[in-house]
Order: sequence, then C-alpha cells, then structure tokens
Amino acid sequence: MIRFQKRNTIWLAGMSVLMAIAVLSPNVTIGVQALLFSVFLLALGGSLMDENTLERLVSVVQNRLSTTHRGQMSNDARQAYERARAREYRTAEVQMIDIGVIASQTGADGMVMRRATSISKDDDGARPFLTLVVPPEEAERNAIIRFEFIDQNGDRQYVHTMRVYLREGEMNILADHHLPLMDNERIAGMGDWDLRVYVDDVLIGIHTFSLHPSMTERRQRLRGGQYYEMGEARPRRSSDTPTSLEDLLRNQDKR
Repeated sequence: MIRFQKRNTIWLAGMSVLMAIAVLSPNVTIGVQALLFSVFLLALGGSLMDENTLERLVSVVQNRLSTTHRGQMSNDARQAYERARAREYRTAEVQMIDIGVIASQTGADGMVMRRATSISKDDDGARPFLTLVVPPEEAERNAIIRFEFIDQNGDRQYVHTMRVYLREGEMNILADHHLPLMDNERIAGMGDWDLRVYVDDVLIGIHTFSLHPSMTERRQRLRGGQYYEMGEARPRRSSDTPTSLEDLLRNQDKR
C-alpha cells in the first residue's frame, strides 16, 4: 500500500503545478521537459513509504531518459545499434546517437569533405566518426575507441584505436587517421563495407556503406569487356559544400 508523508504534500502539489506549466509551455524544449519530469518522479518516489515502489519509479526515470536519447538518434545510428546488439550481448555505458563515414577529395576548390554512404577510389580517403552521449557517471575518464573498416570479403582494411577523454554530454569523435583510397592497390573490387565501432572493447555499432572503383578502373574494365551497372560515385561540387570538418558538422546539425 502506498502512503505519502503528509509534510511533503504541499511542496509536491507545487511541483505538480510547475511541471504542468513546463509541459504546456511552447518555449520549453523536450529535453528540459524530460529532465523536469524525471526530477518530479524522483521527488515523488522519495515521499513514498514503500521501497519497492521507489525502485519502480527510479526504473521509470531511467527508461524515460534512455528514450529521450534514443529519440535523438540518427537513422544510421539506430540501424547500426540494432546490428551491433544482434552480435554483442554486452552493452556500453555510453549512448551512440550518430555514426558514419566522411570522405575527402582535393580539387581546384581545395579539400571537399562530405558525409557519405557511397565512396569511391576517386576520393583521397575516408575516415569514420561517432557521436556519443556520455552520462555523468561515465564522464571524466579515458575510454578506448576502436574503428574498423571491413571490406566486401570480410577482411579488415582499416583498424584505428584512439584514447579519448570522455566529457559529460554530447561528444563528436572523428578518427585522426583516414584510410587512403586513391591509388591504394590493397583495395580491389567493389561492394558493401562495414564500419564497426567499439568502446572499451564493446561493439556499439555496425554501419554499412558502399565502395566503388575509380573512374580510371571503370574505364579499364569497360575496355576489358567487363560491364556492370553502377551509379555515379564522384561527388558533385557546389559552392555550399562544407570545406572543413567544423563546417561539415555544423551544416549537418542544421539539417
């Protein structure tokens, strides 16, 4: 049976009114609403005599916060997370909300960087990136981030490990080395590749992207009688294409 402590009735009623105002106000973001809702539930739980009920309320708060972060996940991150969970029983203490590959190409306009699900050997290189949400209890420590590119044959073409200092909140993590693509004789053929990301040896995401041959390789294959259908892999240049990582991430946030 649930019983309230009488001395808490007045201030709980006041918190209920404030909570209702915050939820109904159009100027309060969803994140702030979720935080206020969580604080209210914890306060409500602290006023209950039954310990089992308090544990259930804490669980509700945790699920509410987890749902809020999942709602911010990109489609790529959500699919990568589900694929990783199908393979890895363990879960990381940090939340992944975005994952992907950034391709770079140097031309007359300088270096062009783009977020890509399709890259080619006309690109100079490709490097992975990751966005995490770090909870307070996991912040202020070092974590080991490992990025891997797995080619269409299941072979590792790229393995890069980074020691990252975790800070509370959202963190954009970009690999500080790229996989060279242009004139890389180790890379042959075409097909779907996987980006696998590990945090402290826990697999948290498997993201799929495609690799295409260069224009020169395609012409050579056509001359050799090998014909196949494929889309245009070379990126189109435009005046508003971000030319730095900071601009690229800022442009991505606006979208």
